[in-house]
Amino acid sequence: MVGATTAVPPPAVAGGFSIEPVCGPVPAGYARCLALRVTGSRHLSADAGPAGYHPADLKSAYKLTSGGTGQTVAIIDAFDDPNAESDLAVYRAQFGLPPCTTANGCFKKVDQTGGTTYPPPNVGWAAEISLDLDMVSATCKMCHILLVEATNNSIANLAAAVNRAAILGATEISNSYGGAEFPSETSFASSYHHPGIPITASSGDSGFSAGAQVPAAYRTLTAVGGTNLLPKANARGWREKVWSGAGSGCSAFITKPSWQLDTGCSNRTIADVSAVADPATGVSVYDTYGLGGWVVFGGTSASAPIIASVYALAGNGSTINNASFAYAHTASLFDVKRGSNGSCGGTYSCTGLPGYDAPTGLGTPNGVGAF
Repeated sequence: MVGATTAVPPPAVAGGFSIEPVCGPVPAGYARCLALRVTGSRHLSADAGPAGYHPADLKSAYKLTSGGTGQTVAIIDAFDDPNAESDLAVYRAQFGLPPCTTANGCFKKVDQTGGTTYPPPNVGWAAEISLDLDMVSATCKMCHILLVEATNNSIANLAAAVNRAAILGATEISNSYGGAEFPSETSFASSYHHPGIPITASSGDSGFSAGAQVPAAYRTLTAVGGTNLLPKANARGWREKVWSGAGSGCSAFITKPSWQLDTGCSNRTIADVSAVADPATGVSVYDTYGLGGWVVFGGTSASAPIIASVYALAGNGSTINNASFAYAHTASLFDVKRGSNGSCGGTYSCTGLPGYDAPTGLGTPNGVGAF
């Protein structure tokens, strides 16, 4: 229902995993962070170390190579994470990544005005911040990182933070949050339109039934869905299917972009591309503000910064204004053809099918050629 409180997936226990959202429900005009915390998780990586997938796993799964020098990926979140830089240092040291600090110019944290009067801290959003920073690091170790903390989680303030990131020179901008669509959402669309700066947004964590959300519905960015990712004895070494929680939907208010050609939705369809998001195949994250250090996280909060960082690895964002580039380069994506995120009669709206489908879009990165 338009204007309804944004749904939160209920805590779930399956296969020994306990999965809980770190941010609660919000009213229309506000966004919740989309990180899902996993407890009781198993070790997934081929490497020794913390539970969950490591940088080497993501690089292997998505055929990524080094790059990103000269790129600055901006992370947009609400509230403050007082331990953001120190937690990031532990994550990067664990996996042999070069330091990314304020002192060496790699890391910068600002409020939504560009200053250092940070907003009040929040445990849930701090977990989201740790997840976002770590996924940029895992995907693009040479990228600089700009963390912009919005005053609160209103779409208005988050949109202002996106504008600030663009002003401060971000070359890519990631948004791991979302809220229910509302009639005046178009008034914030311009904040998510910065030609030459690829912008990503999470598609949501409540499956097909929750419908489209903002900012993912805006047509000037890349809406990022989610997959379940596991090793497999095949040529790629991995297999993916639709994550059952991945958001997908048909926007109630945003018109269809010319480059999106699916016929089951007359307006903007979510999503465009995807990456790992299933908490059951989640990623390693280090967070100490309210959590005990190493944690496994999932949600499209993980996939959005991964895709933003793939754009950074490609390094040609100055020529990209939206997701249209990916639609013209589908050969450089792994097509996700299995799984579902809801009940839709087996149509592409909620089912992984050959070619485009809403839960995973065009697919997942096979190198950087689609970005």
